Amino acid sequence: MAPALGVQLYTVREALAADRDATLRRIADIGFSYVEPFDPTDDPEGFRRVVDDLGLRVISPHARVLLDAEDPGPILDAVATLGADRVIIPAGIPAEDFTTEDGIERAVDRLNIVNQDVQRHGLSLGYHNHWWEFEPVFEGRHAIELLADGLAPDVFLEVDTYWAALGGADVPALLGRLGLRTELLHVKDGPLTDSDAPHVAVGEGVMPTREILAAAVAATPPQAPPVIPVIELDSCATDLFDALAASHAHVSGLVAA
Repeated sequence: MAPALGVQLYTVREALAADRDATLRRIADIGFSYVEPFDPTDDPEGFRRVVDDLGLRVISPHARVLLDAEDPGPILDAVATLGADRVIIPAGIPAEDFTTEDGIERAVDRLNIVNQDVQRHGLSLGYHNHWWEFEPVFEGRHAIELLADGLAPDVFLEVDTYWAALGGADVPALLGRLGLRTELLHVKDGPLTDSDAPHVAVGEGVMPTREILAAAVAATPPQAPPVIPVIELDSCATDLFDALAASHAHVSGLVAA
């Protein structure tokens, strides 16, 4: 049986806007098991019907709007309607907050407050990084590690491995230090030259994906659920669906090895 992999649908955002159902069908045909929507409030009932029919599961919608929502209830209701038990904040905290310990404390407080609402809805909250949470280093530790120290124990991380590497992290070593705090990985590939460089199919760039996945396994105790790889290509110079198919094949081979 092929390993269960996810895809962040921001990768195919233009195709989704043109024909949602056909795009999701192509994702299923590639062999993905999970999808991550980036706007859970966009027709959650209709979206759920389509993914159910295709045998897909919504694993962890991204919902940046939770950070500033006066009433998070409708957003979290939509997440539950999609069938997910997790929701992720992918951005929204100012990059400069990660440059000082006081700023990191502010970020911790914001996320922990959101977590209280998420918990009341029976869901789990996660945080997804970019590169700016890694560039600041405090006594040998990246800013995101200080963030993790202060978060409520049930708040997890979805570590974007590419952005972490671009920010200067040794990603396999980082995953070892974070341990069970990491529940999901964003797996992508590219040249690691700058944030605007187009991504490539996983396995065709410079990322040490084999070592990263092995480190995630090593950091997870046997009794704990496995860390789930989620493919995301923010931009791509080649056909996106070809790149997703190649990424799925490459990562599936590494996970199954």
